[in-house]
Amino acid sequence: MSLKAQWYRDKLAKKSRQGFRGYPVATVAFYGPDDTRATKVSVGIVTHEGADAHPVERWFCETSDARTDPEVNEAVVRFIEQHGARSVAAIYRIIGCPHEEGTDYPEGETCPLCPFRAHRDRWTGEIIS
Repeated sequence: MSLKAQWYRDKLAKKSRQGFRGYPVATVAFYGPDDTRATKVSVGIVTHEGADAHPVERWFCETSDARTDPEVNEAVVRFIEQHGARSVAAIYRIIGCPHEEGTDYPEGETCPLCPFRAHRDRWTGEIIS
């Protein structure tokens, strides 16, 4: 990982380790077709308790891992700063398929492009029946 990518990743990690410091809160989630490479990162801004995340921005990586890509990490940090987030809630594990249910495949079905994710719990990664 480049020095620049590490700097932005460290900055993001530091903000997330600080815990809740008030609203707005930035939520950061990584997605990928399996558990080895994040091809998408989604960042949402929650302005107050009970609010939906808005705005939400997504970045995609076709050849690199979104968790270590310098341009993506810089864009994420800048987006969070631009929206004045005081807190950051981030999980650095890949928590799901990068495709969106209802947009990329029918509601209630599993993604045909990501068989690794079928019947897998997004939080534990364990296979469920």
